[in-house]
Amino acid sequence: MDVSVGARYPLQDDNVLGVVFRTGRVARRDSFEDATGAVAEMARRGGVRSAVGAPVTVEGRPWGAIAVWSKRGLLPGDTEQRLVDFTDLVATAIANTESRAQLTASRARLVATADATRRQIERDLHDGAQQRLISLSFELRGVQDALPPELDGHRAALAQALDGLTNALDELREIAQGIHPAILTQGGLGPALKTLAHRSAIPVELDVRTEDGLPERVEVAAYYVVSEALANAAKHARASIVHVAARTQDRMLNVSVRDDGLGGADPDRGSGLLGLKDRAEAIGGSLSVESARGAGTSLYVELPLDDVRQ
Repeated sequence: MDVSVGARYPLQDDNVLGVVFRTGRVARRDSFEDATGAVAEMARRGGVRSAVGAPVTVEGRPWGAIAVWSKRGLLPGDTEQRLVDFTDLVATAIANTESRAQLTASRARLVATADATRRQIERDLHDGAQQRLISLSFELRGVQDALPPELDGHRAALAQALDGLTNALDELREIAQGIHPAILTQGGLGPALKTLAHRSAIPVELDVRTEDGLPERVEVAAYYVVSEALANAAKHARASIVHVAARTQDRMLNVSVRDDGLGGADPDRGSGLLGLKDRAEAIGGSLSVESARGAGTSLYVELPLDDVRQ
């Protein structure tokens, strides 16, 4: 019996799959002489002698059905059980696939929520505490400039307090930058990576060829990958140069970070790479590390531009 892929047939007719659909149980038909409907007519034309169908039930809900048929004679008596066993395996595979997809979507939503929270905290710090400290600094400088010469001792004390205030403001900016890189919101991935390269303790060769308007979750993940890789290269690798490349191609952002350091990095030993791997996978991407001892460390990341959240 020839069945075209994508063909549609009514399940209300008197056929095996119709019975499975109505009852939710395995069904058999060993003759189509008195059966009605388009499927029965097709079975008669195709010379089908016997057919068995069974439902595919995924976590208690009907998902589909599978049917087998024979033109040579009646199907064996154990066909029903064998087909039920097979549909159970299919249902398990479908449930596992759906669970993985749901887990990926859930992880992506958690990452997006965390990034939004971090961004809001950074804005609150910038618009609140940082601005108040800057205003206070200007006020103290005005007081310092207005002091008469005979109060030089107070002027020196104010200068010391201003230095402490400036240091505190710098530390607050660093904290805010660590919570969420504001430059990503302001300029996008390219300028953000240039800033990281400029601030790196090791010379960085940067090659960015990305399209404009990348999704924020992708830019944030790429930024943290490069930031962590540069920090690791400076702290542990004893590298003399780091090569950073970012390219968009085929709806993917590909990022690579390569150094000429000691190598031997292990993502599973608390280097920070494990968290980056989780972040990449949470949005449907992947992270891999090559780090043979004495051969430097190469980190490769692929991040899909399409949203995996459902």
